[in-house]
This record gives sequence, structure tokens and C-alpha cells, in this order.
Amino acid sequence: MKRSMAAVGSSIFFLLAPGIVAGVMPWWITRWQMRGDAAAWMPLRAIGVVLLVVSVPVLVRAFWQFTVEGLGTPAPVAPTERLVVKGLYRYVRNPMYLAVLGAIVGQAFLLGQPGLLAYALVILAAFASFVRLYEEPTLARQFGAEYDAYKKAVPAWLPRRHPWTP
Repeated sequence: MKRSMAAVGSSIFFLLAPGIVAGVMPWWITRWQMRGDAAAWMPLRAIGVVLLVVSVPVLVRAFWQFTVEGLGTPAPVAPTERLVVKGLYRYVRNPMYLAVLGAIVGQAFLLGQPGLLAYALVILAAFASFVRLYEEPTLARQFGAEYDAYKKAVPAWLPRRHPWTP
């Protein structure tokens, strides 16, 4: 897949998947209204801002890596031609999913909306199931020993302290 087509596909998928999961749904649940005692929630609101400020660039970077390094998209209908194992992927296998979860939790803290934490748990369960039941077997079939070595060296959900070198 050419990079320009991968960029278009990734952009569309970015709007549809994380855009809905981390943007539209949290808005639908909360209408982005702040709740709770402002003083009591202030430390969590600050953490929420930090989570959002970190999560959004991580998500954009991960999508960029799929386009430029993988020559494909994160969408299962237009997967990468190459296994993406550089940059963020040297620390954790699922930075996109973690960034989406970080954005949801960040909104929960910022807005003082515990309901978004429950939503984040549902999304985490969905992501973990999808990774385990679809992504990992698919990547193992597509990339074989290269993926097996990567999977053994890089954790799925808790980032490594030091980057893995392929």
C-alpha cells in the first residue's frame, strides 16, 4: 500500500475508531460537563489534563508509524505490510489502545465524571479481547517468527523501562 493511500486510510480510521471511542462516546456520556466539588477534584483534574496532553500525541504518533513505517493502517481491512516495532512500539505493543484509554480516563478525571471510568473498563475489556482473539493470531500468521520474537520481548500493556532493540 502506498504511503499516500495509507495516510488517507489511517486518517479516516482515526476519525472513526478513536474519534468515536475517545471523543464522541465520552461526550455522549458526559456532554463534557464538569461535575463534583471543584476543590476536591482539582488534583484529579490536573492529572486528567496531563493524561490528555500525553495521550493525544501518543495516539497520533502511533497512527503515523503505521502509515510511514508499516505502509498500512491500523484498520484490519487495510493492515500494514511491515511489522511496526520502532518508536513507541519498542516499549509496549499496544500504544494506540493505551492512548485511547488514557484519553478516556483523562476526561473522566478532568470532568469529575466517574461514569467515564466505568466506560474505560468496558473499552479495556474490548481492547484486550480483540488483541488476544484477533490481533495476536493475525500478526503471528502474517509475520511469523518476527512477531513471535517481538511478542516475547515487548509487553502488551505495561511499557518496558528501556526500549527493545530488534
